[in-house]
Amino acid sequence: MKTVDMDSTIHGEPASVDPRLKVLVVSLYHPELIRGGAQQVAYELYQGLAATEGIDATLLASADQRWPSLFKSGARITGFDQRPGEYLFLSREYDHWWHRSGNVELVERFCQFLAETRPDVVHFHHFLTLGIDLLSATRRVLPDAKIVFTFHEFLSICNANGQMVRTFDRSLCTTASAVRCHQCFPNHSPETFFMRENWLKVHFGAVDRFTVPSAFMIDFYARWGIPREKLEHVTNGQRLPTPEPETEPVATAPRKRFGFFGQLVDNKGVQVIFEAVTRLRMAGFTDFVVEINGDNLVYATPEFRKRFEDFMAEEEARPMEERNVFLNGPYSHDELPRRMKRVDWCIVPSVWWEIFGLVISEAWAFGKPVIASDVGGMAERIGHDRDGLLFAVGDGRALTETMQRAVTEEGLWSKLRAGIRAPATREDMTAAMLRVYRGVGAAESAAQHSTATLGG
Repeated sequence: MKTVDMDSTIHGEPASVDPRLKVLVVSLYHPELIRGGAQQVAYELYQGLAATEGIDATLLASADQRWPSLFKSGARITGFDQRPGEYLFLSREYDHWWHRSGNVELVERFCQFLAETRPDVVHFHHFLTLGIDLLSATRRVLPDAKIVFTFHEFLSICNANGQMVRTFDRSLCTTASAVRCHQCFPNHSPETFFMRENWLKVHFGAVDRFTVPSAFMIDFYARWGIPREKLEHVTNGQRLPTPEPETEPVATAPRKRFGFFGQLVDNKGVQVIFEAVTRLRMAGFTDFVVEINGDNLVYATPEFRKRFEDFMAEEEARPMEERNVFLNGPYSHDELPRRMKRVDWCIVPSVWWEIFGLVISEAWAFGKPVIASDVGGMAERIGHDRDGLLFAVGDGRALTETMQRAVTEEGLWSKLRAGIRAPATREDMTAAMLRVYRGVGAAESAAQHSTATLGG
């Protein structure tokens, strides 16, 4: 298939070639294999593109050897669950320092996949488990294709799982350098960090446009060296289930039920909730409930896992009437309405920058005010005392005070609920990404829309 002339398409002129735009979405994992925000967003985008007239969408999602049955002899890229347009990249021999695959046949198969599918746009939603060098490989195979890359955290900048959190004191970091990174990882010399940064930037040079789900990320990546004019904010959108009807009057029901939704790993901050619960009890305040919804404790550090298991063991040993915290376990997308209905407030106590927080969108879709840490994507999205409440990141005492206020302040829940704005939909995100693919920035598009409206 020939490459689409995007400029003629965008200005409404008849294209001289096939008008269907072929888009390949490359994702870290498939969300049905491992839950996570980056892969969920990538899949939502793929589905949105596939449902758009004139778009031919394909998904290539990585899988690793946690699913050995997928790794049939000789398999490198394979179909997923007999679904048209969905494929798995069977990651192996991945180098987590240089972020590249050590399997030459896998890279060759990726290049062959590109040559066979001939996409006009290749949109990478990660390089983890895939390889940063696939960006340059894409440019070699498809010199005329548009390459887009979405940053979902700071893995390019930060070796500490991309979280920009100092390893020795857990403080938030704002700027990377060879010396600062060496302080977090003394076994790697500053020179090695310098070489790693250059290696990543060489391959990012193949990218035409970068997008970030939260605007605050632009400063981080611009300081690191990505040209600011190549960075664009495109908010995440998703399809959300229909909320179940309220069984109690909105204005009069007690608002003392808190919910946590997410992965049970260190950076999501469940430990801050546990500290707040302990403090509330010590103060004699026990008329509240916290429901923990999530899984993936296996991916937490041993220290966090022991702390979590010890707290829950003590909690479950209490008489039922004295319990405040309940562990509901993992949940599917379809179970979200039932679980959200049981809570009044959604707590997002992340102890890192929390780039976007899909759970915030989910809570808003169900009319639940959010209580969250006051940094990063959480602070960018939530207006304190407007549609939610913010507390000092990692501060159990501050969360204690906020939770007590949430339960006791008359009219607060109703006021915050009334301030909630509808979150972006899958269709909103898809339309914004199509503008990026076609060379129209979000700001330029908004200006064009505003001019058209005023002129009409």
